[in-house]
Amino acid sequence: MKKLLLTAFLGLGFFAFSQELKDKPDVRETDKALLVKTDHAELDAKKKAAEEKAKLPKPYNPKADAGKDIQNLIAKAKKEKKNIMIQAGGNWCIWCLRFNQFVQTTPELKAIVDKNYEYYHLNYSPDNKNEKIFAEYGNPGDKFGYPVFIILDKNGKMIHVQQSDVLEEGKGYSLQKVKDFFNQWIPKS
Repeated sequence: MKKLLLTAFLGLGFFAFSQELKDKPDVRETDKALLVKTDHAELDAKKKAAEEKAKLPKPYNPKADAGKDIQNLIAKAKKEKKNIMIQAGGNWCIWCLRFNQFVQTTPELKAIVDKNYEYYHLNYSPDNKNEKIFAEYGNPGDKFGYPVFIILDKNGKMIHVQQSDVLEEGKGYSLQKVKDFFNQWIPKS
């Protein structure tokens, strides 16, 4: 009789305990649910960025001979008494593409650039890192990220390096900050 009672008590205890566990959600399942929601938000953001990137012009040429191109720009800048604006980055960089689009589609900025600068898009990508050229300018992308702007005088001497994040505003760039930046490095006649 004692064995029967003990077995019944253990059986009921086990049954009650197992019912209690079934009522509580598994903590790991809750964690997974939260991770999935976070992943969806992140995936949506990446998808939107990819769609935006696909629509923007791709000004960087990984196959370009950057050294030769910059030498040609220096010769042209001397003749036209302009400085050289190098926008370093790549077609993989959404902020690089946004900056290019902003300058090209904002008449006020485009006029400043066209009048005062020779403008060059220096490629940095797995296809062509332009390591020799970047080393000549102190590898500013390693320090500031991309895009990064390298300003040369008409003789090809580096006179300034500008990180881009100080020019940003929201998901784009500030007209006033970019205008001030361009105006600051206009060559003195």
